Amino acid sequence: MTEGILFDAEMLTTLALTLKLATVTTVLLLALGTPLAWWLSRGGGLWKEIVATLVSLPIVLPPTVLGFYLLIAMGPHSPLTDLLGFKLSFTFAGLVVGSVVYSLPFVVNPIRNAFAAMGPRPMEVAATLRASPLNAFFTVALPQATPGLITGAILGFAHTVGEFGVVLMIGGGIPGRTKVLSVTIFDYVETLEWDKAHVLAGGMLAMSFVVILAMMLIERRYGAGARR
Repeated sequence: MTEGILFDAEMLTTLALTLKLATVTTVLLLALGTPLAWWLSRGGGLWKEIVATLVSLPIVLPPTVLGFYLLIAMGPHSPLTDLLGFKLSFTFAGLVVGSVVYSLPFVVNPIRNAFAAMGPRPMEVAATLRASPLNAFFTVALPQATPGLITGAILGFAHTVGEFGVVLMIGGGIPGRTKVLSVTIFDYVETLEWDKAHVLAGGMLAMSFVVILAMMLIERRYGAGARR
């Protein structure tokens, strides 16, 4: 019976879709979140604090609330849909947009903290060596922010894999298109397919353990390096 569960076609399709969503979302989060984190880490100002607050809202906002407003924003009669010419709700692209918004603080905040911990001195030294701001960013700032980048990527990927409320509101759980692991587990529990739910839930539990362990090891490694 276990063999049939492990090789269930629906489970494999769901797993592939979830990993695809998490990978695409993580790449976009790093591409968008890194420059945003850099800007937020450079000095203060009311506007930066307002932007930082907006970025961090998904941490405390109930996922169903965020998903509800994203569903309205991406619905068939929204200004965004009129602008694009097609709706994003109940599509894979819509899941990506929702996942980026939902997981943004889990990527931006670690990277921002890493940039802030670096201090202004390395960039000042690079400037005295006539490095352009862009060149200094890629050759000085990014390498020094490596722990934050790695932590942000791990958190962004794991958070996307585990999200439920947002993807359910936006995607609706369409098999093969928007039905991810968390929604599948919920459906298995509703239909009393406990064995299948155990397989997926156990896998996500193991992944969560690995994520936390990886973050602790990264912090230990780079923390020890900084003290030396």
